[in-house]
Amino acid sequence: MNIGEATRQRILQLCEEKRITVNKLSTICGITQSTLSNITSGRNNSATVSTIKKICDGLGLTIQDFFNADVFKNLEQEIK
Repeated sequence: MNIGEATRQRILQLCEEKRITVNKLSTICGITQSTLSNITSGRNNSATVSTIKKICDGLGLTIQDFFNADVFKNLEQEIK
């Protein structure tokens, strides 16, 4: 799994835990629905740190909380 896939899975996991839709998350975080939809559908595999920070702020998480998840363990080497 690469970082883009892990980020996608983590966002979807958090939405499920908070019982909100991706569209609701976009509203809470101030991110356009199209941006968040592209990330969660896999069309965009390179979410910026700024976007992830907005998601964290909207959900009341720290960046550390976001990345402290099993999905980020054992990621593929990005540079080959």
